[in-house]
Amino acid sequence: MTTRTWFITGINSGFGRELAEQLLDRGDRVAGTVRRAGSVDDLRQKHGDQLWVGDLDVTDLGRVRAVVDAAFAAHGRIDVVVSNAGYGLFGAAEEVTDEQVEHQIATNLLGSIQTARAALPHLRAQGGGRLIQISSVAGLAAHPGASLYHAAKWGVEGFMEALAQEVAPLGIGVTLVEPGGARTRFAGGSVRIAEPLAAYAGTPAAFVQTFRANPPALLGDPARMMARVIESADREPAPLRLVLGSDSYQAVTAALRARLAQIEPQATNAASTDA
Repeated sequence: MTTRTWFITGINSGFGRELAEQLLDRGDRVAGTVRRAGSVDDLRQKHGDQLWVGDLDVTDLGRVRAVVDAAFAAHGRIDVVVSNAGYGLFGAAEEVTDEQVEHQIATNLLGSIQTARAALPHLRAQGGGRLIQISSVAGLAAHPGASLYHAAKWGVEGFMEALAQEVAPLGIGVTLVEPGGARTRFAGGSVRIAEPLAAYAGTPAAFVQTFRANPPALLGDPARMMARVIESADREPAPLRLVLGSDSYQAVTAALRARLAQIEPQATNAASTDA
């Protein structure tokens, strides 16, 4: 088993917490970020110098680089950088406020972009490494009532897929993780629901209004999911996408097939615009 040093945003709960615990228990070093001071004191007490903690809200884009730089300075080398911090904003596009839109994009998209950009000079200087982006089934398959969440996740999918091609010659691998529903605090604590408009009552988008009170049955085991993420760091070349959960696999493959079915009949029409 290879011992590594990992940088992970958002280790106080959910996937980030699970990933950090597994890595620390197996002897790896973790540089993790939290928004709430003291939220991982138990891990510090248990693992001591194995765990380095930086205070970071990824919407503070200027501070992202400072914290990433500090983590690399403290450890000399970081093998894997995991962009995990994020949350779900649900509601019809018309129901969410401008402030909610801006915060969702700043957290789930711009925070991830800046984390990767801040890490790249260090990864290049050390001759390689791995970038892992915790995305979602929502990055490849869309559902009414989650348009802004999809906007951020689809944006990060495009960014990371292009970035993977840019940095492959530099020895840097990129992986997008596509988990389906998982039994984390996401449904109960990390989801924000827009105030409903009567116009959307009874429409497909209205399902989100009962999401927190009656969350759907979730298949995914966070511990197993993060174990697969850890295993992916040993794979060469880095898998561009890591689909986790049978629900994710089914939704993603159905969405891709539907997209092809819409596009493939257009070959003649598409060619008709060539000069």
